[in-house]
Amino acid sequence: MQERHVENNAPLAPLTTFRLGGPATRLVTATTDDEVIAAVRAADDAGTPLLVIGGGSNLVIGDKGFDGTALRIATRGFALDGTALELAAGENWSDAVGRTVEAGLAGVECLAGIPGSAGATPIQNVGAYGQDVSETLTEVVAYDRHSGETVTLSRAQCGFSYRHSRFKQDPERFVVLRVRFALEDADGLSAPLRYDQTARALGVGTGDRVPLTVARKTVLALRASKGMVLDPDDHDTWSAGSFFTNPVLTEAEHADLVQRVHDRLGPDAAPPAFPDGDGRVKTSAAWLIDRAGFTKGYGSGPARISNKHTLALTNRGRATTEDLLALAREVRDGVHDAFGVTLVNEPVTVGVSL
Repeated sequence: MQERHVENNAPLAPLTTFRLGGPATRLVTATTDDEVIAAVRAADDAGTPLLVIGGGSNLVIGDKGFDGTALRIATRGFALDGTALELAAGENWSDAVGRTVEAGLAGVECLAGIPGSAGATPIQNVGAYGQDVSETLTEVVAYDRHSGETVTLSRAQCGFSYRHSRFKQDPERFVVLRVRFALEDADGLSAPLRYDQTARALGVGTGDRVPLTVARKTVLALRASKGMVLDPDDHDTWSAGSFFTNPVLTEAEHADLVQRVHDRLGPDAAPPAFPDGDGRVKTSAAWLIDRAGFTKGYGSGPARISNKHTLALTNRGRATTEDLLALAREVRDGVHDAFGVTLVNEPVTVGVSL
């Protein structure tokens, strides 16, 4: 490991989109897979806690920082072979999506503008505007900290579900090195659109295809209108995007929610409902937050709800992680009191919890 890749008592806030969190005892920046593996092995052999950082777009780091080794994965690699795509874990995801669109390949165009690194996408099963990475992902190459070997996991072995995966379930085991996808050559057209808002913005129906470049441009515009495209001058983007996942409810839980909505908002009010298989129903976290009284711009301190989107909690420039967590707890508890639904945070917390 070259010494220029190692920094002691290193600030971590600049490596996150929240721009929050204290320092790490040691920060290692790895630019090759071998360097990633060497850093992980060194930490494991020494019994040192390890924090893996990609684009930092899904991290909430405590104000005290991280007592251990933070490993920043800065590997690069974008390889297309026909419709097969391989990305190094450190590749900028949004840039990679742009390159697939330029190449005329469909499958991830509606995931444009999502901040972070390619290696993080399978961990969270990143998705937006009707697409999830699990739909096109074929394999993940990872370092298995249990066996000390590099392994290749198939899509089925990744255990994908809504904003979840085997990697998130067992965060201490795998470090993602490379991600592989099977894209589609649809003569310059997008995959069939499945998100109503995107289809409406394009003036087409769900299931229709549109030119890839148009689909990407439309998604970027929609994300920007919600403060979901990073802009260092816009505090509405100093966030982790959607802070809470959309709740997935049993039939009984959904029935209870409907009744609570009627009691609170009147008999004509109804929460959004989307079938999610096995009798479960997915509803909208943003709708619940807004109807519980936490509207856009809510808050008077340095951490507030975005002015553009109720799902985004933001650092207005002077916040601490504790400021952010206090707001998150207020929103979570307020939604539970109003509707009996407990919201779950989407970002990973380090050294803190809700």
